[in-house]
Amino acid sequence: MLRAERALGIDAVVLSTTGMPVHRASSSESEEECVGTTSRNDPLVVSDSPSHSLRRSTLRPQPVVSVDVQKKSEIPKPSLFNTPVNDFKLPTEPFTSPVLSKDEKVLRLQTLDETQVRGCTKCRLHETRTNTVFGEGNPEARIMFIGEGPGETEDLQGRPFVGKAGQLLDRMIQAMGLNRSDVYICNIVKCRPPNNREPAPDEVATCTPYLLEQIEIVRPEVIITLGRPATQFILQSKLAMNRLRGQWHLWRGISIMPTYHPAYLLRNYTAQTRGAVWSDLKQVLQRLGLSVPKRSEE
Repeated sequence: MLRAERALGIDAVVLSTTGMPVHRASSSESEEECVGTTSRNDPLVVSDSPSHSLRRSTLRPQPVVSVDVQKKSEIPKPSLFNTPVNDFKLPTEPFTSPVLSKDEKVLRLQTLDETQVRGCTKCRLHETRTNTVFGEGNPEARIMFIGEGPGETEDLQGRPFVGKAGQLLDRMIQAMGLNRSDVYICNIVKCRPPNNREPAPDEVATCTPYLLEQIEIVRPEVIITLGRPATQFILQSKLAMNRLRGQWHLWRGISIMPTYHPAYLLRNYTAQTRGAVWSDLKQVLQRLGLSVPKRSEE
């Protein structure tokens, strides 16, 4: 068993070398399910057996903070909504607003979701969605994961990363010694692009103010961008993913670590890609002063 495989196999990627078929999903790194057969002992990939089907009850319950609905105040619409696509540029200056308390963060996130995102019709994606997928997790998370957009399962459930790629993301998080409830997970666009295509530039530009608001509210110390579209968007770069991942970047005062999307990892199930992802995750733990979990030999 390779050392990198033992590490990310998380034994996260302690992944079986018995071979896993290459999965054909969409051309983009979406959260669409990538179905395949692998070893029962493979902790990163959840099998297709009913016992491993992802249900809401299988996730660790997240703390609920009661909110006085009468105290809600609508969040002003960001000026970026009125910016023409051709003139759109992602802000780069550090956030200057005060860091909110946990209760204030919960209230602001809830208000943003309920009053703006759920009923949004600003781009064509609302025409084919089942549910908007706002995001979820710890409002005081030190780590935020940002993907490209919801897949089919996410659209049906209204929750981010709950398909096969999401199950692999859960394993990646567990590999770090954390739980899903410890981090915050969201996407650039909040509605599923048809057939899991990459979001169009105007769709991204339209949805960006929601993402920026989420980031400003949560104010994570590290953002892990999942896949090329999310990475190139946040860094405003056209460089290839293999030139961006594994290196620290700085955006708005927040450390950015790009890594491969879980769906890409499932489709390219090699020791090299698994080792690369685990290396990226270990760097995040070291940056935050968290211990890197030690995994026993198999």
